[in-house]
Amino acid sequence: MRSEPLPCLTIPGDTGKVSRETLCLLLAAIFVAAAGWGCATLPRVSEVIQEIPVSDGPPRITSPRGLLSPVESRALMEPLERAADPGDEILRRHISVMEAVSGSPLIAGNRVTLLVDGPATYAAMFKAIGDARDHINLEAYIFEDDETGRALADLLLKKQAEGVQVNLIYDSVGCLYTPASFFERLRNGGVEVLEFNPVNPLKARGRWRVIDRDHRKILIVDGKVVVSGGVNISKVYSEGFLRKEEGRGTELPWRDTDVLIEGPAAAEFQKLFLDTWKRQKGPELSARDYFPRLREEGDALMRVIGSTAGEMHRTSFIMYVSAITFAEQSVHLTSYYFLPDRQMVKALADAAARGVDVEVVASATSSVPFVSYAGQYYYSELLKAGVKLYERRNAVVHAKTAVIDGVWSTVGSTNLDFWSFARNDEVNAVIVGSDFAADMERLFESDVQESDPVRLEQWRERPLFPRLIEWFSHLFAPLL
Repeated sequence: MRSEPLPCLTIPGDTGKVSRETLCLLLAAIFVAAAGWGCATLPRVSEVIQEIPVSDGPPRITSPRGLLSPVESRALMEPLERAADPGDEILRRHISVMEAVSGSPLIAGNRVTLLVDGPATYAAMFKAIGDARDHINLEAYIFEDDETGRALADLLLKKQAEGVQVNLIYDSVGCLYTPASFFERLRNGGVEVLEFNPVNPLKARGRWRVIDRDHRKILIVDGKVVVSGGVNISKVYSEGFLRKEEGRGTELPWRDTDVLIEGPAAAEFQKLFLDTWKRQKGPELSARDYFPRLREEGDALMRVIGSTAGEMHRTSFIMYVSAITFAEQSVHLTSYYFLPDRQMVKALADAAARGVDVEVVASATSSVPFVSYAGQYYYSELLKAGVKLYERRNAVVHAKTAVIDGVWSTVGSTNLDFWSFARNDEVNAVIVGSDFAADMERLFESDVQESDPVRLEQWRERPLFPRLIEWFSHLFAPLL
């Protein structure tokens, strides 16, 4: 349930609110038994990998023309395999694993644009919404009643008045401090609004699952254009937020990453949105062209990975661990919450031990210090194995990204922690290609340059008290 920082926690002088993070932890502690906590487990990825046979042929690839022939698929994959030289394990084995686990093929013919930080993401969102002609589907974890939120709400109401159907899913915990009147105004304007897993048990539709949250951020316009990643709807992405530092307020910008997707992969995001609407027993949607005929818009090859609470395979977790397991050259990760479980720690350490360049950029600023301490419990083990750890200074790193072997990339909503992997609804765009990976590498290197390295010698000299907090915090990792 704890997934995002809450700006009000860090604004000097603002003591009238309890942070969303603190409230989430309290709810989890109180309702753990009623909500079925015990059923949340992560799959053993090594066993999953062993059960999936290695394919000698090319992977299944679809396009607007349908399933490509083996010859066409091989023609697409061969340049990528050469780019992954000296080996192509990340492509052959990992793609086979994800095809078997997700049940979906790779999708060709997409144009994917990297969106760095809130202003770029909002510009893409507002343009796509402004160009909408048939429908707008928006799924949000946080939708604040602030300048940014109100501007977006005004545009949605304008498009609804023009005859474009707007459908909105918002998370009940993520929008805990957004007044009900904000969403009522949208409803009164004709927008279909659905609250995901209401905190109020009297509003629950079926079993009350307060700790299962919708952490996705998806905008789908006319079934053709998608914006997705880590950016919520809040002015902090444009203005930063304030924290107390040496007795005075300091403004920190937010570093986040989204992607603009045009092409046939948009249909996969649409399926996820409509499936969530159905599972949440939303009202019947008006008939619209939710799955229009799509055409090739570019040459990006990609897959859409969606995870939901209660599924047998936590696909986002398998995606990350298997990608790290098969890496041969480099693993570069960025995550707001870096709280790996034992399997991921082993995968990262093993990769570093076999000569892979493993680097992780995490945020030095967190609204839940226990989360940072719990993740730091594994720092010594990772540093000893050769993993390079960095903490971003002068910014709140909220991005959830990875780029591996210069050819495989992902941008999404999934943090590297138990809650994202086991409890939340999450979504990640996976892009296979050296051009997009090069953009991701440049962005990662920029973050590294703005980060402080965590050095083993210095880490070993830290005082006893932080060590005790780290040990204590990691005992509660599944609740953080």
